Amino acid sequence: MSESYPHSTSSASSSGDSDGWVDADHGNGEDSSDESPVIISLVDDRVFTDAAAMLDYCRDKTGLDFLGVRDRLGLDFHGMVKLINFVRQRVHEGKEVPKDITQADLADDSLLKPVLEDDALILCLDDLPQTASPDKQESSPQVDDLLKKNAELQAELENLTKQFSNYREAVQKTLDDRWQANDEPEDAPPQKTKEKDDYYFESYAYNDIHETMLKDKVRTDAYRDFIYDNKDLFAGKTVLDIGCGTGILSMFCAKAGAARVIAVDRSDILDKARENVFQNKLDKVITCLKGRIEDVTLPVAQVDIIVSEWMGYALLYEAMLPSVLYARDRYLAPNGLLVPSHANMWIAPVSDSEYIADHVTFWRDVYGFDMRAMQDSIYADARAVTLPSRSVCGEPCMFRFLDLHTVRTEDLVFSAPWTSKVAAVTTASEKNSLVDGFLVWFDMFFARSRVEPSIKEDSTALGWCQEDKERRVGFTTGPFSTETHWRQVLFLVDKQTKKMCTLGDAEGQNVGGVIEYVTAEGHARGLNIKISWAVGEGEKQDQMWLLH
Repeated sequence: MSESYPHSTSSASSSGDSDGWVDADHGNGEDSSDESPVIISLVDDRVFTDAAAMLDYCRDKTGLDFLGVRDRLGLDFHGMVKLINFVRQRVHEGKEVPKDITQADLADDSLLKPVLEDDALILCLDDLPQTASPDKQESSPQVDDLLKKNAELQAELENLTKQFSNYREAVQKTLDDRWQANDEPEDAPPQKTKEKDDYYFESYAYNDIHETMLKDKVRTDAYRDFIYDNKDLFAGKTVLDIGCGTGILSMFCAKAGAARVIAVDRSDILDKARENVFQNKLDKVITCLKGRIEDVTLPVAQVDIIVSEWMGYALLYEAMLPSVLYARDRYLAPNGLLVPSHANMWIAPVSDSEYIADHVTFWRDVYGFDMRAMQDSIYADARAVTLPSRSVCGEPCMFRFLDLHTVRTEDLVFSAPWTSKVAAVTTASEKNSLVDGFLVWFDMFFARSRVEPSIKEDSTALGWCQEDKERRVGFTTGPFSTETHWRQVLFLVDKQTKKMCTLGDAEGQNVGGVIEYVTAEGHARGLNIKISWAVGEGEKQDQMWLLH
């Protein structure tokens, strides 16, 4: 290997967070259809559960009489939508809201495009106090015509539900919404409808998983530092963020000077990302699209940079990388950049008697009962764990290198040779310890260009970063460094059916074989991983594990 383990995490600094933002997430990721809507004030960030109370607050605080303007101008449903968006836009831009709003202020149909996505105030328009009688309205040449038009629209309005999804459809039809056309792209693959695939996306709608990822400083600092330290790459560029989650990477890119960022996510977390973007006044730069990247239609023909945090356990679990490669082939400009740009995968034999005692032999005596039947899944399923570095009993071996600018989807199903030299032992207890299984992890690299000749296949993230600490960013998920939320993946060998050597017998010898990654049947985003091994010229063994 060109660099040696142990190695630590990102060369990126772990200094304090970047500019903060107001968290406008008022939900908990669960169905809130039976709960009162959360209504954001028209004039500031205060929230209410009652529209009338919010409007009274706005009138008392700033003199904005929403109902008075509605009655004076005789506004219909669409007129009230325009009024909401007119006021929100003025407040968002820091401009004063006119005291006497006129029909001319609301003439532009672009005001039908929501300033605040999923604006709960829209849901409450039909519940507001009814329009005052005509004799109480100010005389206007347009009032009679508007009232007549309003009456004609009642039949149409009765067909509109109070759900904002239907309102959005009405807006899209009015504006011939350019962000998401109804026609499917000719070359887009058919949508997946499997329940397990839907469950995968639904799992990302909840806050906990995003909190875990954001608090993983190794992960989040690496993306932040690469983007902020390379603003020259992002300035004026169009960026695509695939699987944007809370929108953190999109906001990093916008802050770094990107001219346009398109954030795509299939999960309902996108609704919260829109609020985050709006609250941080980045909605002029960032456009949020809901759907799989294979299904949505981007508002641009190509992008300059694709940024995505697609990595799963053992790197390829969750099968999100093919979506990134699809977007790369369809949208990325020639010589465009992928962030991150390269990855490699590592395997090493491990011996950890403490882990075996806690998770295997434990079942042989549970309050005096033999429950070893519970051990079966331990040997059949791969496990995401964090092991101490002392558990690694052989040299780590790089078995797969991915240049994300050139790798193909079919390259993600593979078999690769591996070999490791068993470490020397120093104590009698070590000498008698068995090799318990194998550990797999990955390293990530963030290169400034498509061609980074200094990244060798067996480069370690730390070794590569140390060559240029000021400009290079990378991180590892391995056992020799700071823990990440990916941890490592442990493959325990079933010693009841497989022969395993002691460290004393294997000391200084090569142990190795082949590792295979295969899509798991019935688990679209899982993996079947098969590892074969032999010590020196000894008998070949193999075992299959499921990572799901």
